[in-house]
Amino acid sequence: MLENGGALVLQTGADALLVLLAGSTDWEKLRQTIPESVEQVIVATDLEEDLEGAEAAGLLPLPLNKEQSPLLERLQHALLEAVADGFLKSNGDVIALYSGFEHQKIDSISHIRLDDRLKRLTTRDLQRLESSVPLKSLKTVIDLAGQIGQEGREGKKVGTIFVVGDTRKVLQHCKDSGFDPMKGYKREVRNLSDPKVREDLKEIAQMDGAFVVSPEGYVERSRQILEVSHADLTLSKGLGSRHWAAAGISQITKAIGIVVSQSTGTVRLFQNGETVLRIEPMDHAVKWQEFNYEPPNPDADSD
Repeated sequence: MLENGGALVLQTGADALLVLLAGSTDWEKLRQTIPESVEQVIVATDLEEDLEGAEAAGLLPLPLNKEQSPLLERLQHALLEAVADGFLKSNGDVIALYSGFEHQKIDSISHIRLDDRLKRLTTRDLQRLESSVPLKSLKTVIDLAGQIGQEGREGKKVGTIFVVGDTRKVLQHCKDSGFDPMKGYKREVRNLSDPKVREDLKEIAQMDGAFVVSPEGYVERSRQILEVSHADLTLSKGLGSRHWAAAGISQITKAIGIVVSQSTGTVRLFQNGETVLRIEPMDHAVKWQEFNYEPPNPDADSD
């Protein structure tokens, strides 16, 4: 399978070979099995300690921290992490090897075009957050955040924060950063399901401060400063004050913090003080897919 995967990289002109593993292996042997002309070989496992020695063997190690997660979730996360770490381009191609049927045995191979794969998110990605915020509201805010990250405003990149859910407690940790354009309006003109409201928020997003959104999808406040402590947080190096604020409010409330990075357009979701989902900017809007994956029954009779 490794030889075939390497050959497919060369035949298709793919950017890299991604090998999704359940644990550690003989990294030297793995690298020697793949044609030398395949320069980018990414190896992904759930635990960072299982990747010891992979880099020394000329491989690109990628820890996932996704133990017990379904295969498709692990594979998508590996793709997102590989793009975020600069191993892959967000519009590139990759040949992926993984255990699709039998645990700890590489038996499946896929040619994945990232521009197509990464813009499809599933409701499972949101369901696993175990949030009291309805999926419809989360999808609406994520779609809006993605548009802001992708489009910016008037040729300028825009970054902002949405805090969704647990509104009453969230507002206890907020103060106005200035004039709030949403304050005083009736609920029907603050409903994110209205395209006009979403366009208005794109304009407001150019100003400082966070949007506070109710679980039902109504904008309760805009331009809010989140007064939270960062003392107990641990975030990836390079994340700015918006990300720390969103992580902090998600740690002390049941809200979901959604941040649009001004520098990259990446959308990150925070829950319980941690990053739980990252969405890279795409050329088109996110396409939500409904699917379930059921592995074959190994005890069933084969034809």
